[in-house]
Amino acid sequence: MSHPRMSRWRIRHATIYRYAEAVDMASHMLHLSPRPLPHQQLRWETLACAPEPARVSSGLDHFGNRVTWLFLDRPHARFEVVAEAEIDVAFPPPPPAAATPPWEQVAAEAARSGPVAEFTFPSPMLPEHAGARDYVAQSFTPGRPVLAALREVTTRIYRDFAFRAGVTGIATPVSQVLAQRAGVCQDFTHLMLCGLRGLGLPARYVSGYIRTLPPPGGTKHLGSDQSHAWVGAWLGPAHGWVDLDPTNDLVVRDEHVVLGWGRDFHDISPLRGIILGGGRHSLEVAVDLTPA
Repeated sequence: MSHPRMSRWRIRHATIYRYAEAVDMASHMLHLSPRPLPHQQLRWETLACAPEPARVSSGLDHFGNRVTWLFLDRPHARFEVVAEAEIDVAFPPPPPAAATPPWEQVAAEAARSGPVAEFTFPSPMLPEHAGARDYVAQSFTPGRPVLAALREVTTRIYRDFAFRAGVTGIATPVSQVLAQRAGVCQDFTHLMLCGLRGLGLPARYVSGYIRTLPPPGGTKHLGSDQSHAWVGAWLGPAHGWVDLDPTNDLVVRDEHVVLGWGRDFHDISPLRGIILGGGRHSLEVAVDLTPA
């Protein structure tokens, strides 16, 4: 088996909220710390906030992702968070598609595997949807190796749907994405997750980053200027999970960094909170993942 390529990346994720009126108090939850994994080693990280929080705490969420909680008790009309890190990444290569079990076997095994089975059920943002299931099911013919079917779905979404910012929002349902055949990485990830779960296959929403600038002579990845999202799919107990990026038709290897995973975007939103005051607000996000 070939050894995975090691890449070292520098991450900078800046988020700025500007409020029409002063916010008196605020509590925020951040998913901005890369998840430690066997194939992802964090070298260093920093988190800078303005104004400075009165309290900061950290821990793990239900899915084992790293979380930071901030509490601000001073009035402010602007809130800025800048997360920076350096990380080594080397995802293992996937097994040969033909060596993976039939997808029906994976679905049956998932129903008996507690932690994995959690990712086969509908979630708050992804209720059951027959259209998504039927779209994905076209690739899952009887007895087909699960990874072969997964790769075909990844390619079909890339070909059938246009990457177009501004036509969807955080809460856009899968039905709208299917109807307009356009959206961004979150939409394509939600579509694929919804369809796979409709077939009883475990699939999780992975949040992270993808390389911002292409290598010399390469093509820039879609979705590289914001937080990125892709699909984690289970191949059965012998092979575990593989990550697939339908926005770019890729098996995730050495140009992605994982922040964490959950059932859908709501579980792993990079930053969300509760504020007192503020009125109307604007949001600015800037992300860079560049070779260190």
